Amino acid sequence: MATTDRQATTLALAHALSAAERGLSVIPLSRTKLPALRSPHRDHPEPGPCHGECGRLGHGVYDAATDPVRIREMFAAAPWATGYGIACGLPPHHLIGIDLDTKSGTDSTAALRELALRHLFTIPPTVVVLTPSGGRHLWLRGPADAVVPNSAGRLAPGIDIRGAGGYLVGPGSRTEFGVYATAPGTAHLTPAACPPALLRLLLPPPKPSPRHAAPQPAGGHGQGLLQFVAAAHAGQRNTRLFWAACRAYENGIGPDLTPPLIAAAISTGLTEREARATIASAARLTGHRRRMPPDSPLTNPETPHIAPDRDPGRRPPRINPDQPRP
Repeated sequence: MATTDRQATTLALAHALSAAERGLSVIPLSRTKLPALRSPHRDHPEPGPCHGECGRLGHGVYDAATDPVRIREMFAAAPWATGYGIACGLPPHHLIGIDLDTKSGTDSTAALRELALRHLFTIPPTVVVLTPSGGRHLWLRGPADAVVPNSAGRLAPGIDIRGAGGYLVGPGSRTEFGVYATAPGTAHLTPAACPPALLRLLLPPPKPSPRHAAPQPAGGHGQGLLQFVAAAHAGQRNTRLFWAACRAYENGIGPDLTPPLIAAAISTGLTEREARATIASAARLTGHRRRMPPDSPLTNPETPHIAPDRDPGRRPPRINPDQPRP
């Protein structure tokens, strides 16, 4: 048994060195497919996560290397290793692994084919690794400026993604489940570029850009009005701005609140010209009527008093404060 383990370790090292020659960063794996080297901080946890800054081995994928001396050092420190892992997301290939699983009882190959038809992409000829359970790992090359996260089943049931911070079990690795091997006719290939349409599916959705913070008036007066304006959606921006400006002028803070009101309105998509015209209308109206009756449309911010967001090119409607309202 010991001789068999030594042979498996020797073979795993040879495969790992061969992968490193192709620019793939590797680490030794145990028969359980986990990193063979245990964390040096397991008995004395560090205050924060250590990714190898301490200089010792045992940081999982963060130990991955292409330097043959470093690789031999890692395998010498883990003589029980029978496989190797290939770190994803690192240069020069920025490897992305498409893991088509079979253990979930779903047809992951059909699911990927359906995604390809729906989003109009094809998987080019690339390295394919066959897993002991009957699954497949497709190797793809990602762009240097994109960070593909790891995920399980997010793309489709049975399809897992190995990206930055993850790793793939390398071909030639021997595990307690069996041996990983390259599919016939793919061992000589290099990882193909990930199709752009597929890459868009793999990347997380872009975060919405935060709205620009509006300048705050001295003393914080009118903060609620500014928040009310900044939270407006298309179709209610002018209405909300007009209502807030009326309240500001009624409470004697209209002139001081005008600059932050304009900034809040601009953050929702209105132009400065539109914002100034709406606030000016509110100033004229409240100059004639300092207090609005309870049943006035202006006491309800959702009741349109002036035209909602207009189409580009149309002049904003002007309000005649002397014209009686219905």
